[in-house]
Amino acid sequence: MAAESGVAGSSARREYERRKTKDEERLREKWGRFGGLAVALSDERQSTKAWDKGAIGEERLGARLNALAAEDLAVLHDRRIPGSKANIDHIAITRGGILVIDAKRYKGRPELKVEGGILRPRVEKLLVGRRDCTKLVDGVLKQVDVVRDLVGDVPVTGALCFIEADWPLIGGAFSTQGVHVLWPKRLAKVLLEQTAGEVDVATMREALASRFKSA
Repeated sequence: MAAESGVAGSSARREYERRKTKDEERLREKWGRFGGLAVALSDERQSTKAWDKGAIGEERLGARLNALAAEDLAVLHDRRIPGSKANIDHIAITRGGILVIDAKRYKGRPELKVEGGILRPRVEKLLVGRRDCTKLVDGVLKQVDVVRDLVGDVPVTGALCFIEADWPLIGGAFSTQGVHVLWPKRLAKVLLEQTAGEVDVATMREALASRFKSA
């Protein structure tokens, strides 16, 4: 039987619900018989809301990726990394290779900032709305390495897909340290262009699904 593709955003959605329930229990305990009113009037904590925001981003991207799925393009969602608390948001398998995708729902414009080069070492930074988000690239590269360890010579590439960022009307997508930085429509284009190759998509999908279980 074919392994389940997984549900995009499911682990983030569960974590949001867990945190929301815990926050509400804390308020009810603090306010006693006025607990219900306190819950109704209180705003969600930012740390809790962030999980909901992230889950929505993964769910939206997952729906778009599912719409692309075909004989030569398979997708897996929300996969656990063995021996780690981390997970991989999406894995796309094409005849041309594998794309490890991290979905982010950040505000602001993603930009590549390059420092140094001639006399100093070249350093690339990912900025989103002027925030240094280079650590996101490092995270994707770690996920790429984990997948590469399993598949050997099959090409594996990373992608950071920003769902609601302030992308310019023309251009905007770029790569840093070999990781694509783009938006959902551009990601779909990249995947649909990866048609040339010898990867057995169905077999590779089963191998990846077996190694990286649904989160």
